[in-house]
Amino acid sequence: MSSFDLVALLLLLAAVLGIANQLWFRLPRTIGVMAGALAVSVVVVVVDRLTPQVDLRGWWNTLLVASDLPHVFLDGVLAFMLFAGSLNVDMDALRDNKWTVLALATVGTLMATIMFAAGIYFVFGQRVPVPWCVVLGAILAPTDPIAVAGLLRRVGLPAGLQAVIAGESLFNDGVAVVVFSLAATWAQGNGSAAGSTIALQFLQEAMGGAALGLLTGYVAYRALKLVDEYHLELTISLALVTGTYSVAHALHLSGPIAVVVAGLLIGYRATRFAMSDISRVQVETFWELVDELLNAVLFLLLGFTLLSVQFNLSGLAGAAGGIVLAVLVRLVSVALPSVLLNLRQLHKARGIAVLTWGGLRGGISVALVLSLAPFPWRGEVLTVCYAVVVFTILVQGLTMPWLIARLYPPASLQDQHRDHHGDHA
Repeated sequence: MSSFDLVALLLLLAAVLGIANQLWFRLPRTIGVMAGALAVSVVVVVVDRLTPQVDLRGWWNTLLVASDLPHVFLDGVLAFMLFAGSLNVDMDALRDNKWTVLALATVGTLMATIMFAAGIYFVFGQRVPVPWCVVLGAILAPTDPIAVAGLLRRVGLPAGLQAVIAGESLFNDGVAVVVFSLAATWAQGNGSAAGSTIALQFLQEAMGGAALGLLTGYVAYRALKLVDEYHLELTISLALVTGTYSVAHALHLSGPIAVVVAGLLIGYRATRFAMSDISRVQVETFWELVDELLNAVLFLLLGFTLLSVQFNLSGLAGAAGGIVLAVLVRLVSVALPSVLLNLRQLHKARGIAVLTWGGLRGGISVALVLSLAPFPWRGEVLTVCYAVVVFTILVQGLTMPWLIARLYPPASLQDQHRDHHGDHA
């Protein structure tokens, strides 16, 4: 099957499952597509067990390796998704909560990685070496901006808390990808595990990525001020995304962080001061379409990842332990920075509860784990990763509206919107 055939098949399945969801189930679009793909995957597994000669799972895994989809996502598609998500962030609210977002995206992500690694080491019965447990911790540390963005569109939250959730999910991806690459290098025996070396590499990639995003975003902003033709402005935005990500990769900087920073600058400055109303609408509509299309395909692939998971009793026990551990680690990694760093916006228990239960994992985690070269404990790591992702999206994602309706009733939201610069959480 050619790459074009694969894309055609994925789009066809996304359309069919989307129609079925719209007509009968009415779930959020991305979750509905993922649930449909999950149901199809279960059917494929059953068919394979009843008719071993068919081997549909083998065909899928061969196709996954041949098409190199995880690397395609991490090295290209992710850039477009992060840019699209960052364009619509409320920068005023984000600026008011910048220290909260920074603390959660850095300190919180590093804490989550270390705590999950320590816990999963014992869940695995100490069979999986510590470096690979750290790799799994980095894989599951970031909240997924695509899943989170879909969630925020459906629920009512104070503007400050929305900005914290959206900002954290955008920035902690870049932080986690850097930590993941360093941990994977250590686990594969290709680099030093010295703390000073890792810290220096982390700062270089993260801070360098942010600086690159500011530079390329500003250049694109100045270019947008020179023209007033939305087709050309769309081309400039596409060149910004692809160019920034490519340069970051060449310079060994964080591409995700660079693209997010560039997107925030364009979304805040260019749409206000460099674009006409017609151009702004056209550019925003284009990136919303890109976001929706890539979301549908990504969540479809999430559902089909079940075909790459080999289940057994020990694997199921590890998956259950991983789910419980992921929720507990998320709670601590949100609550502890809020206490230690005196983050006033998160002092209230309900703000911490929303950030904990709204910490959805998604396509980035799955793409990271599938991008790893084969290693002896790949089955255990993949099973836990997939179980956590499915639980957070299907269980936490679908119950978030219920939780928020009880924590933030409409009257409470109205009061908080009147006092936007007060207590955001």
